[in-house]
Amino acid sequence: MTLEELNNAPQYMLLNCISGSNSYGLALPTSDVDYKGVFYLPKQQFYSLDYTEQVSNETNDVVYYELQRFIDLLYKNNPNILELLNTPADCVVYKHPIMNAVKPELFLSKLCKDSFAGYAMTQVKRAKGLNKKIVNPVDEKLKTVLDFCYVPNGQGTIALSAWLEKNGYQQSDCGLVSLAHMRDMYALYHRSQFADGVHMRGIISGEKANEVSLTSIPAGVEPLAVMYSNKDGYSKYCKEYHDYWEWVGKRNEVRYQGTLEHGKNYDAKNMMHVFRLLNMAEEIAREQKVNVRRPDREYLLSIRSGQYQYDDLVQQANDKVALITELYAHCDLPDKPDKSAVNELLITLREQLYN
Repeated sequence: MTLEELNNAPQYMLLNCISGSNSYGLALPTSDVDYKGVFYLPKQQFYSLDYTEQVSNETNDVVYYELQRFIDLLYKNNPNILELLNTPADCVVYKHPIMNAVKPELFLSKLCKDSFAGYAMTQVKRAKGLNKKIVNPVDEKLKTVLDFCYVPNGQGTIALSAWLEKNGYQQSDCGLVSLAHMRDMYALYHRSQFADGVHMRGIISGEKANEVSLTSIPAGVEPLAVMYSNKDGYSKYCKEYHDYWEWVGKRNEVRYQGTLEHGKNYDAKNMMHVFRLLNMAEEIAREQKVNVRRPDREYLLSIRSGQYQYDDLVQQANDKVALITELYAHCDLPDKPDKSAVNELLITLREQLYN
């Protein structure tokens, strides 16, 4: 089953809803319209090796879950799927009568603490990573091993590049010898110290070298300096460079520019959804229901517009998690849904559909 095949066979659609910001009541004029729903496979496909658990378009703006996958995710208290089950009536495009048997109260449990609040806090960590990238951008010009090498200078050190410039040396005319018992420390020589028979291999073999080069130096010659190569620092830098520029390549530029415009250095839309999830987790514990259409709309949109400082939001999120943890410890929700009841429901639905 593909999305195109499902669109051409609407009799297999069980639920089709407008989802995302429109269902939350948080849509802006620029917001896209997303769709989520539920379908079931034709009997022969369900019994065959061709089981399809979900179909979607390339951008995942449209996602439909096969009935078994839908019930399984409900059983796990997946936030997106619980929201789908509780979609406001004005966002329900189509609902098969059989779906009335799928009751939210069968699935709500204390698992929502981790599925809603736990997921929200992973997004806070993601926001921290974005904050770090915005505040500490990585220059596009890739550094080399040489940028992580140093030589003693009085009671401190200076960068190797400064030492080379001071002495009028080229790195390609230098040679290194490892110092025993001293990790990443090298004796540094220059070709001017030797007759023409000694070939210097340079400190690095080229701009793309991942480590320093070593040269065979005759015994008895004093080095001009001792050099330290910060290999760990270079490895860490390479990872940060790769991560940063991979993020630049994948980021949504419109959304990123919006992040810069409000001047708070965090993804405001992401943080808005953090608090939406946290508030929903609290409501589930207190009211034992899923409020998809947000009663806290104005507060959430104020977060999206960048009215709060990043550190203040992180502190509010941590305080909210502490409250939610306490609420779930004492609420009347079961620890998890009744698996036998969920299985019975799925079997009943399947029998009705295939008969």
